[in-house]
Amino acid sequence: MDFKQLQYFVTVAELESFTKASQSLGIAQPALSRQIRLLEVDLRQNLLIRNGRGATPTDAGKLLLDHARGILHQLERTKEELRRLRGGLTGRVALGLPPSLARALTVALTRTFRDEMPLAQLTIREALSSSMQEELLNARLDIALLYSGNTTMGLHTEHLIDEELVYVSARPAGLLEDPQELYVDIKSIAHLPLVIPSRPNAIRMYVESAFLAAGVTPNITFEIDGVPAILDLVADGAGNAVLTKHAVKSSFRPSAFITKSFKEPKIQIPVTLATSSRRPSTQIQIKTIELLKRIVVENIQKVF
Repeated sequence: MDFKQLQYFVTVAELESFTKASQSLGIAQPALSRQIRLLEVDLRQNLLIRNGRGATPTDAGKLLLDHARGILHQLERTKEELRRLRGGLTGRVALGLPPSLARALTVALTRTFRDEMPLAQLTIREALSSSMQEELLNARLDIALLYSGNTTMGLHTEHLIDEELVYVSARPAGLLEDPQELYVDIKSIAHLPLVIPSRPNAIRMYVESAFLAAGVTPNITFEIDGVPAILDLVADGAGNAVLTKHAVKSSFRPSAFITKSFKEPKIQIPVTLATSSRRPSTQIQIKTIELLKRIVVENIQKVF
């Protein structure tokens, strides 16, 4: 038995699939299967039940999975302690951010990360919340900020802050100042064309729920999965949008838009910090989480 075989086994067992595990680990599926089989021979136990739908741990596999997670985590902690003796935290952290938050947070986040952990590496990936949840489960991401209040099995989530969703329309030509009326009633805009992300985008789900609660149906003209593209269409007159304040503020042309808050009840979407509950966080991940909480609260509160 070696640590690499344990890592391979844990990945297959957690994803319940050799195909997904080989993609996550970046190795060929035959090589992965061979290493798992060598581990089973070494332990004289069948660790996985293989079937057409994937692979699930046997009783022996479940026992090994519990121990293997602890062994691998302790190995990583030991490596971190040794690296710290050489001059500080080192290693790599993979962080996922929604596109609108990525634009608002990346500069402050990377600057602070570099100042506080100069020997460590930070990778930031922009993606939709639904995609990032899957990547947390298959270990492609270590930490993610999600626009979602729902708890997904296998993830640990912590609510950070609620971000307001606002109604976004194109600024008419020649209008230099915002109109006096800074609020809009959701019923009054139901008939207007709306450019909105497709399901299961978290903002889409919250917006539809708000329209449903008001007893009206939104007039969805285009479904676009990208904040910059949505704002481009709004600026071009193709419709209006409902987005976070950060999405507009961090756009390339914030002055091209007028934003209005919804009258009570406001539409708010929770920002949650998510990690895998299947893998204990390393010291560098814990430090990154602390840093991220501080940066998020400081930067989001500036908008309100």
